[in-house]
Parts: sequence; structure tokens; C-alpha cells
Amino acid sequence: MRRLFFLLSFFLLSALNLAAEIPDTDNDHLRDEIAFLTDSLCGGRATGSPGCQNAAFFLLRSFKSTGLNTFVQSFDCYGNVGHNVIGITPGWYRRYIVVGAYYDGLGTLGGEIYPGADSNASAVAALLELTRSLPSLCKREVGIIFVAFDAHNAGLQGSKAFLDRYYGKCRMDLMVNLDILASVDVPLHKNRPDYLIALGGASHIFSMDNANRGLGLDLGFDYYGSSNFTELFYRKVSDQRWFLEKGIPSVMFTSGITMRTNKTSDTADSLDIDMLSRRISFIARWISYML
Repeated sequence: MRRLFFLLSFFLLSALNLAAEIPDTDNDHLRDEIAFLTDSLCGGRATGSPGCQNAAFFLLRSFKSTGLNTFVQSFDCYGNVGHNVIGITPGWYRRYIVVGAYYDGLGTLGGEIYPGADSNASAVAALLELTRSLPSLCKREVGIIFVAFDAHNAGLQGSKAFLDRYYGKCRMDLMVNLDILASVDVPLHKNRPDYLIALGGASHIFSMDNANRGLGLDLGFDYYGSSNFTELFYRKVSDQRWFLEKGIPSVMFTSGITMRTNKTSDTADSLDIDMLSRRISFIARWISYML
């Protein structure tokens, strides 16, 4: 029993020390990245549009600036050309964690831009922040594949194309999907805007509790208590779907769909950047335990 206690204590201390190595999130970076992705230059980022290509080039430059090995996977999407932007931690690893977020949006409809700030520029900004904080922690046998998926709004074709091409090329032990992360409009419990939903996270509750130390987020492991909506969002309508179908364990982080989702009112000024920053810190800590 004493030996078990010391082993558990060692694990906890190691995990907490590892989390301490993660730098603080840069809120100015988050604002600037969301501002670019929601600007008229990107025009709502519809797959195949010039605005979506502008976003892809921006993401490629951002990935390269962190020292990742980067490339673009182009694929056919119902007559349009989609572009997944991929960055891999340099070196050779036995196993990989895939961390992804979709960057495309609805585009410009009826002359109005759908900026898609929360859905999903917020999660793309989180993805970019993780590219700055996590690669230096890949010192053992687990690397990270960062993917900005295109064509989420075209039947999840970007994530499907990614797996169609790369499944079996390397061992993918976990997929972490970031899908809408900066809202405080639909808390899990009244008067608790400091919340985060982790679908698929119940099997990681111990490590998630450790990652949450000092952050105090109100964590939920289903979609507002509904088994039907949990099943829908976890297995059908977000990009971890194809990974789950391949038997790859997956966790989806989200702050939930709001009344602004897929509306012209989903603008950068509707987001809570401080809360986004806290959520990113939690996700970074948790992923660090998997490395």
C-alpha cells in the first residue's frame, strides 16, 4: 500500500511539474488571430473561396513559425478544392496525438459575411496557441500532428480526407478536437461561465481533474445532460467522427452551440477571450499528460 501511495504521489508531482512548463497563453495573439480569420479578407472562409485560401496561407505561415514540419493536403470537395494545413513536431516518434480544429466557415451568403468567430476561429486560435506551447514537451516517444481541417461545413470532408490519406501511415493513439471554444452564453450551471465540455473525456477524468487544478473550470462530460445530443455531437457532426469510426480514441472540447452559431452575429467582439485563454491552458495541461 505504501509503495502504491508513493507511486501515485510521484505521478501527480510529475504531472504538475510538466504542466508548469507550459507558458501562459498570449491573449493578444488570440485576439489578433481571431481578428484576421474573421476579417473581410477571409470573407467567411467558405471552402474553395479565395478567403478560405487566405486563411490557409495564414495558418501555414503560423505553423512554420513555430518550427513544425508543415505541408498542405489538397483534396476534392464536391468540385471545390479543400486544403488541410498540417504541422508535425520534428523528429521521429513511435506514436502521435492528433490535435485538430476546422477553419472553414459558411462564407458570404446573400452579400453578408458570416464571420464564424466562435465557430470556429476561436478553436483555430486555440490550435495555434497549442502549436506554440506543446511541441517542446515532445521529448519521449509521443509526437503531435496539428491539423487545421477544411470542409467541416461540407460534411466533414476535410477530416475524412486526412484519415483517408494518412490512416495507417503512423500510429495515432488519440485525437483531440477543438470545436467552438470562446462562448460563455450557455453555461453548464447557472452563474458558472467558467465551464468547458469534454465529450469523450469521462475516461480521462483523473488526468482532467489534475489539469484543472488552479483553473477551476466547471467541467462536463456530456452535452448538457442529453444522451441523444451527446451521441450526435460526439459521433456524428464533428471532426472526431472519422477517427472514432477507425477506433482511435477521441476527445472533443467545446463551449457549446449558441444563438450566434452560424449567424452573422458570430463576431469577434462577442467572444470572451479571457475564458478562452483559461480553456486553452486546461487543454494544454491535459494534453501534456498524454505525451
